[in-house]
Amino acid sequence: MNRFTSGLAATACLAIVATVPMALPGTAKATSAAPAAATAHVAGAQVAAAGYVAPTRTLRLGMKGADVKALQQRLAALKYYPGAADGVFGQYTLEAVWAFQEVQRLGVDGVVGPATKYALVHPRGYPARYPSGGSLRVEVNLTTRVLVVYQSNRVALISHISAGGGYRYCSSNGCGYAITPTGRFRTTVYMPGWITVPLGRMYNPVFFIGTVYAIHGSTSVPLAPASHGCVRIPMDIAAFFHNMVKTPGTPVYVYR
Repeated sequence: MNRFTSGLAATACLAIVATVPMALPGTAKATSAAPAAATAHVAGAQVAAAGYVAPTRTLRLGMKGADVKALQQRLAALKYYPGAADGVFGQYTLEAVWAFQEVQRLGVDGVVGPATKYALVHPRGYPARYPSGGSLRVEVNLTTRVLVVYQSNRVALISHISAGGGYRYCSSNGCGYAITPTGRFRTTVYMPGWITVPLGRMYNPVFFIGTVYAIHGSTSVPLAPASHGCVRIPMDIAAFFHNMVKTPGTPVYVYR
């Protein structure tokens, strides 16, 4: 791990410990105030449709209606938190659809068309990479572009992510490449609210390599890898993610 936390690589994410406020180590339990849709336990295998009926129309960003609300409820039941089930296909629902399509190995366009409709009724479960890695753990799949939280060895949350973009960048500390390190880590520090650092801002970061690399909220979590090395998650999920894990100590597995 030293090769990721020394020299220029230490600035590959958005944080340098000397430039952030005093760390406030989190001690929240995994059963605290995360949305019920995100914390209810289900197996990683296929989940029955439980009365869900796929919409007749194609659903996409900006649409409204009872079928959008049913979509939101279905995504929440499958642990892809889409925000409030308000019948409005907004940004959070779009990001949940992205995550669902990524896990289902579909074309990721955020549109609920024929293939996505079928998958919603017959979903593919997420295959754990580290089933013995801890009953409470986080798996970050850089290839599929999702983060999965396990509680009691059951999937509690699946989120779309954007990780290191692989590009070369320069800052006041020198130049480097935007790479998200792979390996086995543990949460170290949680810092609440917006944290401003030399390369930008991060919301509610949960660090997993010192105070260098973090899982954090961002207003920009595109389909393509785009961060300086951290793992970006949508803002609505960042509002409660830190309550789903224990800091310090929760295993974090980052892999391709």
